[in-house]
Amino acid sequence: MTYQSIFKPDLFSGKVALVTGGGSGMGRCIAHELATLGAEVVIAGRSLEKLEGVQKELTDIGASCHTAQLDIREDALVDNLIADLVGTYGKIELLVNCAGGQFPSYLEELSANGFNAVVRNNLLGTFLVMRSVFKHSMKVNGGAIVSITMDRQGGAPLLGHAAASRAGMDSMSKTAAVEWSEFGVRVNNVAVGYVESSGLDTYTDQRMLDAIPRVADHTPIGRMGTEAEISAIVCFLLSPAAAYITGEVVQADGGFSLNHSTPTFVRRKPTRINRYLGFE
Repeated sequence: MTYQSIFKPDLFSGKVALVTGGGSGMGRCIAHELATLGAEVVIAGRSLEKLEGVQKELTDIGASCHTAQLDIREDALVDNLIADLVGTYGKIELLVNCAGGQFPSYLEELSANGFNAVVRNNLLGTFLVMRSVFKHSMKVNGGAIVSITMDRQGGAPLLGHAAASRAGMDSMSKTAAVEWSEFGVRVNNVAVGYVESSGLDTYTDQRMLDAIPRVADHTPIGRMGTEAEISAIVCFLLSPAAAYITGEVVQADGGFSLNHSTPTFVRRKPTRINRYLGFE
């Protein structure tokens, strides 16, 4: 069945869109919506099997989708692939950086290698893709970039390394929004809260498994988000409706960050401040 988007069907007709992390989760959902809205979509990721599965889903409904196996952490590989894609499709006008990942760990338990692995995956990888797409296409043709980061208001216990890398992404995107504005390039991010996505299935740490079910209780909207809700925000930011928006970070967390979320993951026994904030 064709993706049911709130936007008009031909919104991105004739546009070429690259979605990293397009083989699963939010990246897959975003690829579906972009393709349904007329874009020629290229999905990139490390697992060719996952990419080909999404490609089949889209081609089965008559949408245009291509795959590109890629490790976004490798500079030369990224640059060569982007150059090849531009050579094949003419230009890349829309870029969604959805690739990334993390694992739960308190800071005191975190090794230098573990911290560096997450930073390379989230921050360095996003930088390499953005830079190559700009250099090979958007510097001449303009375009729009949206990166998926994370809600980290009040800190991110168990995910401090991920929050640090995502904060770097937000800062880098603001810089790119200024430096690349003269070339007609807009750069925005979506800071995502807790979303019912396949990404949650990767967590096996009992601390995360215990905490995730409590998220809805501390979210003003009263539930976790959906992949489709994030995809709609991304498509809006890529669209002409957001032509006057650049360098922004859209918070999409159902109000979780407004509700003093940090104590949800704190290890110590409840204190007076926890009782005051309503977490006891």
